[in-house]
Amino acid sequence: MNITELPYRTTSEQACNWLALHTEETWNVARLLENGLTPYVWLDYDAAMPELFGDANGGYPAPIFFKDDIQRLIDGYEDVIITITKDVDNIVSRLPAPGICKGLHELRFLKKDLQKLLKQLQRQALAETATPQVVASAAESQDGINKAQVLIAFSGLAKINLEQALDSGLALFGDEGARVKSSTKKAKNKIVWNPVTLALGFNDLYRVPMSRLSKVFQTHDFLETWEAEWRRTLELLDY
Repeated sequence: MNITELPYRTTSEQACNWLALHTEETWNVARLLENGLTPYVWLDYDAAMPELFGDANGGYPAPIFFKDDIQRLIDGYEDVIITITKDVDNIVSRLPAPGICKGLHELRFLKKDLQKLLKQLQRQALAETATPQVVASAAESQDGINKAQVLIAFSGLAKINLEQALDSGLALFGDEGARVKSSTKKAKNKIVWNPVTLALGFNDLYRVPMSRLSKVFQTHDFLETWEAEWRRTLELLDY
C-alpha cells in the first residue's frame, strides 16, 4: 500500500510506506527508531494511574523514549512494553512494574517527525550525490559571492545582523558554513560565500520559505550563474 499524504499520527505501516515512496528504500520499525523517531501509543484513562492523565479523561498519546523500551522494539519483539513515559503534562513518569503492554499495531508516529526525517535524509543524499567532477570544479574555481553581494541578496530575510555575522570570523551556518574555505586564507575583503549554502541555512535555521529564496536567485544578476545549481538543489530536496 502506497501513501502520499500522511495523517497527523501515522501507523508504522503508513510511516514505512511513505518513507519508502520518497527514498526508494525499505523501511521497518527498527529503522524508524534507529533514525531517532519517537513512537507513541494511545493510553485509555486508567483510574489506577490518575496522575498520568490529569484532565485527559479519555486518554492521551504517550511517548516511548526510554532506551530499554526502544531497544526492545529494535530487537524485534512482537509487543510493546512501556516502563517509562511522559504524563499528559509532559512530565517523565515511571510506570508500575512490569509496565504497560501494547500491540505493535498500536504504535504511532507524528507526521511532523517523519517530514523532518525525510528532509534530513534528502540533505544527506544531496551531499553524497555530488560527483567528483563537481567537487573538483568547485575546488578549482572557489567561486562565491562577496560580502557586498551577500548583503544585497540576503539582508532582511531573517532577524539577524547579517553583516556582523559575516564579519565575526565564526562563519555562518556551521564551521566554515557558507564561506568558501580557501578564500578564508586570503585577505578579509577577499572572502566569498556560496549563495546556495547560504540560502539553505536561511531556510533551515530561520524558516525562510524556499519560494522567497528562489526569488533571490531570480532577482539579482550576480546570482544568475548560481540559479541552475539552486534549482537542482530544490529538485533533490523534493521542493
